[in-house]
Amino acid sequence: MGGKHRLDLDDERLAAFFGERHICTLVTVRPDGTPHAVPVGATLDAGTVRVITSATSAKVRHVRHAGEAGLPVAVTQVDGRRWATLEGRAVVKTDPDSVADAERRYTARYKPPRPNPNRVVIEITATRALGNL
Repeated sequence: MGGKHRLDLDDERLAAFFGERHICTLVTVRPDGTPHAVPVGATLDAGTVRVITSATSAKVRHVRHAGEAGLPVAVTQVDGRRWATLEGRAVVKTDPDSVADAERRYTARYKPPRPNPNRVVIEITATRALGNL
């Protein structure tokens, strides 16, 4: 798969598109193998996608259930005919430095997030990009 929609992870158009203010969709997989898709704010930097969320969210439970190897996930952003999907493995980061870094990136793309003492970061190492930019 990929063909004409395959993008290089270093493509400047991809970075620019993920710099625009759009909501994304994160798809995780439940333990029973069914997909779980939710709207999220996501940031992209050097092939790493970050999603801030509450430690108690279903998406965090799905990623944690996969163990240390991480969970295969997809993050998609759409704006009319333009779209991009980043696929990769997700892990949950809980350390204060990772959370603060993700909050800074989220603030730069969207707005300051509301306070959440239970905040964690789903960090995705992108391995494939598809899209129409």
